[in-house]
Amino acid sequence: MDVEASHGSPPTRSKTTMHRLLVAINCVMLAFGVTGGQLLSRLYFSKGGHRQWLSGWLQTGGWPLLLPPVAASYVRRRGRARDQSTPPVLLLTQPRILLAAAGLGLIAGMDNFLYAWGLEFLPVSTSAILVSTQLAFTVLFAFLVVRQRVTVATANAVALLTAGAVVLALHVSSDRPAGVTGSQYWLGFALTLGAAVLYGLFLPLVELTYKLCAAAGGGGGGSAVTYALVVEMQLVIGFVATAFCTIGMIVNKDFQAIQRPHAPQTINPTGAARETMRRHVEARIDSGADRLTPGE
Repeated sequence: MDVEASHGSPPTRSKTTMHRLLVAINCVMLAFGVTGGQLLSRLYFSKGGHRQWLSGWLQTGGWPLLLPPVAASYVRRRGRARDQSTPPVLLLTQPRILLAAAGLGLIAGMDNFLYAWGLEFLPVSTSAILVSTQLAFTVLFAFLVVRQRVTVATANAVALLTAGAVVLALHVSSDRPAGVTGSQYWLGFALTLGAAVLYGLFLPLVELTYKLCAAAGGGGGGSAVTYALVVEMQLVIGFVATAFCTIGMIVNKDFQAIQRPHAPQTINPTGAARETMRRHVEARIDSGADRLTPGE
């Protein structure tokens, strides 16, 4: 996958290095995002938060960060088109591929909501193991959607992950967060598995979209699926997923809850503070009584 298609020119050493660098940067960012996102989301719910749509919105709310590389890609194409006296292409992605990316964004938005709702009732470790079962669903849907064959290593990994989910199901009470009932724990269990199913469907559909894009010519620059084209698709997916959660926040009136000012707290002295106040009042009463008593 090149940054942009080069009209059939063979990949050079610098292009290969750039490709590996971009992949490494994306892997590091994904690792930090997934790990930190799970911990922060669970911290939000453990501190009393209960806005699932907001938590789902935050998972793709950073989509504007993809605007600079998309703009840089367009500037580069514009300069190249000026040298060749041809009109520049605004986007590498074709309209029907953008429509497919929008559909993927709806799936991603629903997946984010289910995951956030399930994480409200589960600890991070349990949620992470349940989400990892997406590998089993990915293998299944990859076989059905893109006809990818199942290897022995893949089957062994699926069996181990399935066994881990079964072990978690048999020890419900051991890792249940404080304040979470048994029914809520099972609800979180089911919601997180549902999120794993959706994400297992999401990944093969993304691969199918790439194959359709390559078969269609990849946006006019040959049959290669370029890095710039992938970023454009991710931008659309993130935008649609965020818009989906935004609609959910509007229906759930999350924005009103965020903007509502906190009510002033009233003083309710208890314990030592109440005893101190009682003594202070008694002392004032005694001093007043002394002044009102006529002298001998």
